Amino acid sequence: MPNTSFQLQRDCHGRLVFLGKNGERHEGVTPVRAFPIAAPDEGISIINYEGHEIGWADRIADLPDGTRQLIEEELASREFVPEIRQLVSVSSFACPSTWQVQTDRGDTQLILKGEEDIRRLTQTRLLIADANGIQFLVRDLAALDRHSRKLLDRFL
Repeated sequence: MPNTSFQLQRDCHGRLVFLGKNGERHEGVTPVRAFPIAAPDEGISIINYEGHEIGWADRIADLPDGTRQLIEEELASREFVPEIRQLVSVSSFACPSTWQVQTDRGDTQLILKGEEDIRRLTQTRLLIADANGIQFLVRDLAALDRHSRKLLDRFL
């Protein structure tokens, strides 16, 4: 059964408007993932312009189609976490080093300032911060090809 405790719509300026079941209305709200890496489709909070939570959805899939679509559009416009699919090469095994990588958003390079910029989220999941502050995700170390794992092992 869909969660209908709130609805969302866009105002004439393109901002999200929260409509609560009890008639409350909040303009300029922002959806936020509670667990953006570990469980991106679970735990969606709706935050008002003052930063207070005014709505919650346990699972984005449980929301009505229109509300779900608005939340997904808003999250996609703000979130940018490319997923590394392959490490092509590294300039050096000493830091800083330049990495040539293939991501789900295309080929790019990142500069790793130090090994501390590689954060292990789980046994098989990593988050890598480059020198420009962009976060790159390695969703599953085991899914990487052998060459990529070998290069990455040098930094772990």
